[in-house]
Amino acid sequence: METFLGIEYTTWWFLILGATVTGYAILDGFDMGVGAIHLFFKKEESRRIAINAIGPVWDGNEVWLVITGGVLFAAFPPVYATLFSGLYIPLMLFLVMIIFRAVSIEFRGKEKMAWWRKTWDISFSISSTIMAIALGMVIGNVLQGMPIGADGEFSRETDFSFVNPFSVLTGVTSLSLFMLHGALYLGMKTEGRLYARLTVIIKNTTIFFVLSLLHLTFYTLLYVPHLSEKLKEAEWLFILPACLVFLVANITRLVSKRKYKWAFASSSGVIASLLLLVAFELFPVMLFSSINPDYSLTLTNATASEKSLSIMLTIAMIAVPLIAIYTFFVFWTFRGKVKIDDHSY
Repeated sequence: METFLGIEYTTWWFLILGATVTGYAILDGFDMGVGAIHLFFKKEESRRIAINAIGPVWDGNEVWLVITGGVLFAAFPPVYATLFSGLYIPLMLFLVMIIFRAVSIEFRGKEKMAWWRKTWDISFSISSTIMAIALGMVIGNVLQGMPIGADGEFSRETDFSFVNPFSVLTGVTSLSLFMLHGALYLGMKTEGRLYARLTVIIKNTTIFFVLSLLHLTFYTLLYVPHLSEKLKEAEWLFILPACLVFLVANITRLVSKRKYKWAFASSSGVIASLLLLVAFELFPVMLFSSINPDYSLTLTNATASEKSLSIMLTIAMIAVPLIAIYTFFVFWTFRGKVKIDDHSY
């Protein structure tokens, strides 16, 4: 197996995939969260400010989803094929809701009638909520395992086999985390009456997330034992859940001091820590087979050719940092509190 800087190409691509997934979850996560809590704002001005807080960045954040899909398709084609055939319904629902969210944001401000704006407010909130839950359910099924046969293909039981207790708990936890993440982002970007209202929303979403995470953790320990095997084998990995607990506690501390910028950084750290924990629990498995662990798709049997990985790695090493720089530039350009003007949504 060829290497680059002493690391195998397949491992590099696993790291790149993890980085793009984390980037998307952190960036579009607060967009979904803002949408999910949108209907909690009763006043028209508050809703406009909330939408304008994500207005300059939401479509750029979706670039990370495109990169993730490209990495999965190019570097791990068997995983891409099996994932989309097995979880076709939640993935397509997720993609359809992305379209509805974009249409809702763009169409809301086209007319001034109250019923028109309320309709798109509801569409924006529902589509964002479904996106968060669907994404969480996909992750839940990947973690729990899918019925993958000896041929590496998905063995369909029912069209809705993706709906199970673990995936539902993961979906709810994802929603609660993104709601908290989005509320903290708005706390960082707003002022005045909406800023005061957000203190209550942040408190409630924090409680919602902590309760959801506890339920998910208990269920995982009791009914999905293969996810904790790595933690038991390597005690040093305990630092990951320890960091997660610290970051969650730090959010509540910073929120009490209304330091929303640093609280948002901590919620970003929570997302990154959870995904890092997932990566360590799965590695080197990409898709775990619930039929037989030997049928799982791994970095050994589910990657493109070494030549392809080598060529694409050079491109990725250039493209991904450039996109990261572009993302930083956009956020830096639109830093500060949101102001409503004639060009706002």
